[in-house]
Amino acid sequence: MGLSKVTVRVLISDPIFDEGIRLLEQKGFQVTKGWDLPKAELLNIIGEYDALIVRSATKVNADLISKAKKLRVIGRAGDGLDNVDQEAAMKQGIIVVNTPHIASTSVAELAIGYILSLARGIVESAVSLREGKWLKEESMGTEVSGKTLGIIGCGSIGREVKRLAQCLGMNVITVDVCVSEEFVPLDKMLPNADFISIHVPLTPHTRHLISSKEFTKMKTGVMLVNCSRGGIVDEDALYDALVKGKVKAAALDVFEKEPPNNNKLLKLKNVYATPHVGAQTWEAQLRTSEQIAKKVIDALV
Repeated sequence: MGLSKVTVRVLISDPIFDEGIRLLEQKGFQVTKGWDLPKAELLNIIGEYDALIVRSATKVNADLISKAKKLRVIGRAGDGLDNVDQEAAMKQGIIVVNTPHIASTSVAELAIGYILSLARGIVESAVSLREGKWLKEESMGTEVSGKTLGIIGCGSIGREVKRLAQCLGMNVITVDVCVSEEFVPLDKMLPNADFISIHVPLTPHTRHLISSKEFTKMKTGVMLVNCSRGGIVDEDALYDALVKGKVKAAALDVFEKEPPNNNKLLKLKNVYATPHVGAQTWEAQLRTSEQIAKKVIDALV
């Protein structure tokens, strides 16, 4: 039996678009926009709510879940559930939902944008020109057409990256580290790729999937893109590979610790970085907000 609409209280602890909030309110739910609250305060108020909606900033750990006595559903507005303790939620009978694949196009386009930027040194050229320098001869790049792209991960994002890369004339090698025998093993892809783009979830199996051993197997001058999760690439090993020239350049949208305060990778000129913006497009956020609202409604009524 669903909960009475009048009694349902929903706490949204990370921002979502107004369209999703309106869907919840149209059902008669009482919605609290809690993203300006200190995260520690969640422990004091979570017991009052029937549903919690988060993005990636809120860590829904076992301690928080233990205090959520009324909670029936946790909605993660995004792909992946690494910030939600699913085991603790299951033990307490809490449904956990998310919005997989919604931002696949946005993340894939960022990865392709990074590949093109690395190939042509766009960031360095733009910065030097702004500084009054005309470094035309020093700004020699490379074409991506005819180059080999190794894609780690064959989910919806990896497949979209493959499609877009092939449209650019790239040769694509796909590695599926999680599943089947249909894909090239990681060790076979690494020596052959001119570019590598990572699109797998962070799990105990994929943590530091790319570390010192893997870098030694890569082609010298390879360019690396990570728009998946921090922790999949060993940042110390990547730093060494960049400094030594094994990796020519890297583009990172994610880090092991976010924000990456004082991260030594950010001091390297051959590192491009953005603040986990893979899904930060109007289209992706609109779809995500509406879908997570619908899933929470379905779980409660």
